Amino acid sequence: MNNKTSALKVSLVSVGLGLLLGLIILVVSGYSPMVLFNAILRGLTGMTTQRPVFNLRNTGEFIVFSLPLILTGLSVAFAYKTGMFNIGAEGQFMVGACASVVVAILVPLPGILHVIASVLAGALAGALWGFIPGLLKSNFKINEVVVCIMLNYFGMYLSNFILKSLPGSSISKTVVIPSSASLSSEFLSGLTNHSRLHWGILIVAFCVFAYWFILNKTSFGFSLRATGHNEYAADYAGMKTKRNVVLSMMIAGALAGLAGAIMSLGVFNMGRVLSGFENYGFDGIAVAFVGAFNAIGIVLAGLLFGLLKVMAPLMQATGVPKEINEIISAFIVLFVAMQYGIRLLLTKLEARKHKKAKPKTLETSKEGK
Repeated sequence: MNNKTSALKVSLVSVGLGLLLGLIILVVSGYSPMVLFNAILRGLTGMTTQRPVFNLRNTGEFIVFSLPLILTGLSVAFAYKTGMFNIGAEGQFMVGACASVVVAILVPLPGILHVIASVLAGALAGALWGFIPGLLKSNFKINEVVVCIMLNYFGMYLSNFILKSLPGSSISKTVVIPSSASLSSEFLSGLTNHSRLHWGILIVAFCVFAYWFILNKTSFGFSLRATGHNEYAADYAGMKTKRNVVLSMMIAGALAGLAGAIMSLGVFNMGRVLSGFENYGFDGIAVAFVGAFNAIGIVLAGLLFGLLKVMAPLMQATGVPKEINEIISAFIVLFVAMQYGIRLLLTKLEARKHKKAKPKTLETSKEGK
């Protein structure tokens, strides 16, 4: 079993076990298992077992919830490929959202230039937030996890201060951004029965392709991966490991910043003053691990966690506590963290399967003789 196949199987088994245990907890708590099935079906298609009517609005909203998770998953995975643990995607997400709104409100630009500048501002702010831990790690060997955790809080409070200082802002939100800076799409909304699906989907698609292409098809990506595998060997081979660490964290920060930008410019069309984290960055860690740091895997994992977010209010509407939905997510992450044990179990099952098949092959060959 090669590494990619093994990682895919581990992720699928982890998701299956997480859903199974969540289903057991649901039944033990006195709820019908159909609640979970209906929530999954309705979150994906709008249908339920009682009301078989397909509603594209639910599908659109499900994708909307998934888009930022895919970007923060790519952010965490990109840094991880270079041996860095980007736990600061939450802060990068928030400063990216803030910067995009600031440019949208304060910088008047004509036509499409306005939305491009606003999106790039979010990416640059996230890159700057990633540059700080990258620089401290590469030059002073300061642990990036500690720095990222502190920057998460700094990013949240700084963003709140800036947003509340903008003209016309209230204590909880800014004014609505100009339509020229918005990623909202009447076309996509009309296709999905008036959902909030927006042009950010194109940005996400480009980022997924860029992640795969850079890491797998360029010499720069090879040097990043080599730095992650063994920094000292890469340095000995003449690769610029310090530069790679900084650039890796900057690219990771830019991806998380883009996630914040598409949420502000595409979903809410305003800046929001938040009292706490929304966990898009932290959920990105789970998305990256469940997706096995593979581009397609991260897309599928982002869709899975987006579905879990959509399911939560649907299950609550039937009286199921939201904690059960969180337990399912936690179980999935737990089983992914136990990947060594799951991989060992899969290897043993595969070996036993081959062992049983071997005698039959021998008997067939003897009969042939």
